[in-house]
Amino acid sequence: MLVLVAALLLLGIALGAVAQLPVQVSLAAGAVIGCWLLIFAARERHARRTR
Repeated sequence: MLVLVAALLLLGIALGAVAQLPVQVSLAAGAVIGCWLLIFAARERHARRTR
């Protein structure tokens, strides 16, 4: 339960920070994070296939 509360608190802080940024900066940061997640997923899939 404590982990859930901490996660919601961090989510609220992150959303509050994004609300203060211009839309273009928020979209650019989202695109960077999305690309990083896609690269991470591809590397993980590749690592599982080579085992």
